[in-house]
Amino acid sequence: MNTSPFSTLHVTSTASDRPRCDQDQPQVDATKRVRAAGERALVLGGGGSTGNAWLIGVIAGLFDAGLDMTEADLIIGTSAGSTAAAQVTSATPTELLAAILAATPRPRTGPVQSDGGRVPVGPVADHMERTSRIIAAAEDAADMRRRIGAAALEMDAASDGSRQTQWRATVAARLPSQRWPERTILVTAVDANTGEPVVFDRHSGVDLADAVAASCASGFPYSIGDNRYIDGGYRRNENADLAAGYARVLVLSPFGGRSRHPQEWGMQLAAQVDELRARDSRVETIFPDSNSEHMFGANAMDPSLRPPAARAGYHRGRALAEQLTELWR
Repeated sequence: MNTSPFSTLHVTSTASDRPRCDQDQPQVDATKRVRAAGERALVLGGGGSTGNAWLIGVIAGLFDAGLDMTEADLIIGTSAGSTAAAQVTSATPTELLAAILAATPRPRTGPVQSDGGRVPVGPVADHMERTSRIIAAAEDAADMRRRIGAAALEMDAASDGSRQTQWRATVAARLPSQRWPERTILVTAVDANTGEPVVFDRHSGVDLADAVAASCASGFPYSIGDNRYIDGGYRRNENADLAAGYARVLVLSPFGGRSRHPQEWGMQLAAQVDELRARDSRVETIFPDSNSEHMFGANAMDPSLRPPAARAGYHRGRALAEQLTELWR
């Protein structure tokens, strides 16, 4: 029985399906390889299990309305958005949405909040409390990333190492293909040792499943070779600024552009949008509507909310398709 909170598309892969390290491209970080300018960029922000479902739903809704977001010249994926980026470039949005809606729902756990969601319990609550303390103690975003990385490495030192193997298998099972697509996809992460942001692409010499696993690593470090990484959301939750120079940018943010960090750090989506517009990009954003906001944030890892999150995303995409036609076509 599949226990992953994400939808799983069953694929058969062989060794020849797995991308090989490109010896001609030894630089793992793709930041300097990002195309300086282009036409259309799609940005998929983080948002946990429900955020992934919502992203797929929005893209499927737009797709059914005649707007194919997967044709973007650049797709940027962060955390759950990195999973969605890998998924929508190797399966149709319709197939992905159907897989989410067909999955056997897992029961909710924890007491009910006034908004109908569940009070976070166990690891989710512990992680939120721990990272909130680190954010409060940090001097700036760079200091916060270093502190988060150090805390993650400390936690990992006390583990038996099995989480790495289990996590990679879980992430790989979510991907319809183990190969990087030919189109440009950027997957964000943060170096756990230095706190420096890292961007993976198909030239980084890193398997797609490893790049996505690192971007979604949350509170634990994920090892790739001799390096260890934490969640790409610690750079910024959307990382839309990586689309600088692209004429038209569409940002999908399950968290509604919100950030847990002090406003002066500039990690909120509004700051990223301002940066893009200062470079003459036209930017549009899509957020969950007010009736579905409770499925994100503290409830983002509730697997029972994935189908309704996907449906909410689908209806949101269909509703906004007409006004986005000029931007995208």
